[in-house]
Amino acid sequence: MAAPAIAPGHAGTDYTDPRTIQVGDRIDVQGSPARVLGAMHVSWQGTQWIEYLLRDGSRRLQWLSVEVLDGDPPHLEVLLWTDVPTQGMVPAKSMLIMEGVEFFPIERGTAAFRSEGDTGNPDRGLLDFADYRASDGRLLSFERIQGRSWTACYAQPLPPGSISIVRRAT
Repeated sequence: MAAPAIAPGHAGTDYTDPRTIQVGDRIDVQGSPARVLGAMHVSWQGTQWIEYLLRDGSRRLQWLSVEVLDGDPPHLEVLLWTDVPTQGMVPAKSMLIMEGVEFFPIERGTAAFRSEGDTGNPDRGLLDFADYRASDGRLLSFERIQGRSWTACYAQPLPPGSISIVRRAT
């Protein structure tokens, strides 16, 4: 997995703007159909992003995160997260090794969230997170909702235009 690449184009005019996804929508993610089951609107130190819970055709659950990153010009970071078995691991404050790859801490904190739809989480609450990056750009994130056990996911950056809305929720 390479680091996200910024491609020319504008969300909403040149390709589907993933910020317009709604709970209940049917979408395609890189050509694979998925249904949006729920969304978590997350806020941390003035930064906001949305995490959509998706169920694909094989009934696998994945999270899709959408965040506007600062820059000149600002750009969207869209990541598809896949669960990683952690066997009780907890995030470290220094480097950690996951499946033979060294990951280094980039950000950690406690964010507030508001849920809608079916996320398996409370309507509102706090989410602890710890984000890591490998030297090759791969991303790993640990999350814990209100004191539950830690879960971990790998991220796959999605290029602009890799998401389309097939059918809006009614």
